[in-house]
Amino acid sequence: MSEVDVAQTQSPYRQGTQGAQLSQDRDGDAGPRTELDLLVWDAPNIDMTLANVIGARPSPASRPRFDAIARWFVDAAGDREVEGSVFTNVPAGASTGMRGWIEALRSFGYAVFAKPKVHADDDVDLSMLQHISERDHSHRLVRLVVASGDGRNFTEPLERLAREGVEVVVLSFSEVAGYALESEVLQFVDLEDVPGAFTTPLDRVRLDDLPPEGAWLRPTRSMREVASTVH
Repeated sequence: MSEVDVAQTQSPYRQGTQGAQLSQDRDGDAGPRTELDLLVWDAPNIDMTLANVIGARPSPASRPRFDAIARWFVDAAGDREVEGSVFTNVPAGASTGMRGWIEALRSFGYAVFAKPKVHADDDVDLSMLQHISERDHSHRLVRLVVASGDGRNFTEPLERLAREGVEVVVLSFSEVAGYALESEVLQFVDLEDVPGAFTTPLDRVRLDDLPPEGAWLRPTRSMREVASTVH
């Protein structure tokens, strides 16, 4: 099973690439295109939503295992080509600390698109959409897995691709991915349902999977802490 050679095709990895918009006509491409399953991972969003889900800063033990996610993704692709891409911001002063994580991702077969975070509102959403668009034109997308809970930026373009015949899967947490759960054309997979994605169960209670007898949701802050901050 071969992987897409990201160095040989247009992608956001080469500075200055101008991606076509997802709204362009996909039927105008000439010649046969290789079938592709594509995984794009929104690292800033997944990290933020994971913290919201467990009510604490994620630790190494509570972060997803990218090797397990790669195995799950490849298993569903059959003989089609596969590509996994992780998109991340690099804040000032964080490059040294992030290097080991990025090198681990690359060793698991992921390409990494790293963008400096100069301003508070800098993100990687546009780069992700551009990359999806470019792959949609250079290959025949069969399955697209988008790991992000950001419905504001992804709902419309992902639903458009789904209506055009691409199997679009949103990979996130049920607490924050309402846009996928409510969509008539998008599929949803909870990250914790990916086999082996987490070494131990996350400290969460899923409202979409409550036990019949009910469950307690513990407070994320103590009542005294809240009272001490009220003026």
